[in-house]
Amino acid sequence: MTRQTRADLMLLMIAVFWGASYTLTKLALDVLQPFTLTALRLIIGFILSAIIFYRNILKSNFRTIKYSLILAAILVGMFITMSYGLKNTTASNAGFLISLAVIIIPVFSYLFLKQKIEKKVVIGVCIAPIGIALLTLNGQLSVKSGDLLCILCAVFSALHVVVMGVFTKKVDSIALGILQLGFAGIFCIVFSMFTETVRLPNTAVSWGATLALSILCTAVGYIVQATSQQYTSATHTGLILSLEPVFSAISGYMLLGEILSLKGYIGAAVLLLSVLIAELDFTKKDAKAEEIDI
Repeated sequence: MTRQTRADLMLLMIAVFWGASYTLTKLALDVLQPFTLTALRLIIGFILSAIIFYRNILKSNFRTIKYSLILAAILVGMFITMSYGLKNTTASNAGFLISLAVIIIPVFSYLFLKQKIEKKVVIGVCIAPIGIALLTLNGQLSVKSGDLLCILCAVFSALHVVVMGVFTKKVDSIALGILQLGFAGIFCIVFSMFTETVRLPNTAVSWGATLALSILCTAVGYIVQATSQQYTSATHTGLILSLEPVFSAISGYMLLGEILSLKGYIGAAVLLLSVLIAELDFTKKDAKAEEIDI
């Protein structure tokens, strides 16, 4: 098994965790407020990770800390827009809308890294608005604020993947992945103290959801992402993570009983199709087919 294959399998596991995170976040938000939940999730994740990989953290240099602060700021924007978005939309909607990050990643790669945008991405970008409209527009042709925040979360998520892909090639990826959680957690603690009533989870469900978010979706998730991205591209990472909305819809149905309308399912399918078109490598497939014909 090659390093890239192992990295792909690890990213697939993360896609399952992160797909379920929308449902887990919605469950935890019944008790906790957004900044408090995000702070708990990040700090617990940081502590668990730091205990295991403390040697990597002790070897961190100024560049690692600087990069971690930048990623932490992006993470805060991503988690908070997702949390506030989930207060006014379904976990299924959130999963499909945030999957737009996969289409945004190549655009950011072009803007910041001067990587060429392929035709398939342009096609995906053109199809995506149709899926968004079917999934989010109601009878009055208006969109919930929660859906808009989830789209903004997709922007933060795409930016995080692209920036992470650059930074992991310059510093220790494990230290970077852990420190970003700690700094982002501190930012959220400060915000929660000034904007919310800080409290701990007080039910078995809220504790279970918070711990699952902290351990699986955060501690394991972001360390594995940071490590895996050393051996695969940002766009390839985006393709695998595009499976998140499928897992979010499954977990939303199993844990919350969420069922989309027929229009919603069509929109979700169109949105997922746009993501797959943007990321699948049709050229390689065609080339392989030609070799077989010869």
